[in-house]
Amino acid sequence: MSKIVVGLSGGVDSSVAAATLHNQGHEVTGLTLWLMKGKGQCCSEGMTDAAKLCEDLGIDYKVVDSREVFERNIVNYLVEGYAQGVTPLPCSQCNSTVKFGPMLSYAIDELGADYIATGHYARITQNAETGRYELRRAVDRNKDQSYFLYDLSQAQLAATQFPLGEKTKPQTREMAASLGLHTADKPESQDLCLVEQHGSMKTFLDKYLAPKPGDIVDPAGKILGQHDGIHHYTIGQRKGLGIAAPNPLYVIGLDVGRNQVVVGERDSVTAPSCTAHRVNWVSIAPPAGPISAEVQIRYRAAAVGATIVPGHSADGTDRVKIIFDEPQFGVTPGQAAVWYERGGRVLGGGIIEPIHSA
Repeated sequence: MSKIVVGLSGGVDSSVAAATLHNQGHEVTGLTLWLMKGKGQCCSEGMTDAAKLCEDLGIDYKVVDSREVFERNIVNYLVEGYAQGVTPLPCSQCNSTVKFGPMLSYAIDELGADYIATGHYARITQNAETGRYELRRAVDRNKDQSYFLYDLSQAQLAATQFPLGEKTKPQTREMAASLGLHTADKPESQDLCLVEQHGSMKTFLDKYLAPKPGDIVDPAGKILGQHDGIHHYTIGQRKGLGIAAPNPLYVIGLDVGRNQVVVGERDSVTAPSCTAHRVNWVSIAPPAGPISAEVQIRYRAAAVGATIVPGHSADGTDRVKIIFDEPQFGVTPGQAAVWYERGGRVLGGGIIEPIHSA
């Protein structure tokens, strides 16, 4: 049996992951990363529930102060991104730079673990021919979280287990109840941890970015209204514009230099292609030429057909052009584009660049 450190948030998913591995006979240690103060499943409430779970299971429990790492890699990343007119995706960044980086190092170096495990809904397999570790969608497509995990390295995948990858969410709840876990009926978190703590993303950003009033304009530059900071807007946004118009208007651009929010009709928010940088080819080696795949450009978006054309950025890092089979609505700079093989294998992913970078 293996020595496994399980990341605990205090929720039902990570609780069942820990209990499953413990019941299989592994030597399990619970670990919570202290990311910030305040309410939320990653904070004081979560640590209390995680500690009780470990006491009930009779396993060791550790808390690692990761607030400085979280501030540097996630909070600063978000604030800088919004200030530059993009909409960053913190979860994949957090997984690669906070949870599966420092946590894995601590588990192996300090606790002598063989593996780490989490309550994510995803699967890891190893290709018998290439030896490469492959990330795959979870059985429960409604809960699948592979979109947020595309940036994991081969070393991280090799040392990680996802005990819930073959389960559905109802099965997880049922198992928690059958085991008598106190988290069995705990409500599921609906927001980012930062949103849970601050109440809204707007409140969080207002703590770091001062109001900077400017104009809301149409594509021709005609002033239609006012805004109090471009960081409060995102591509494809319709609500909250405060503009009366005969047809619905959407945010189609954020001009940092002019401090303008550009709006237009729905057709103006569709794009036939985009580019993505900071690419990670997770389950396959970088291909020599274009490949066909299904691409997901937001967590809850349906995967759509596309052609992925590999290339390189000016600094030599991998970059791709994504040509959609049909134009897509609301392609948002800062969000992740993740491309899948039919059947659910995650081929790779990257961060969507502003349109002018295409």
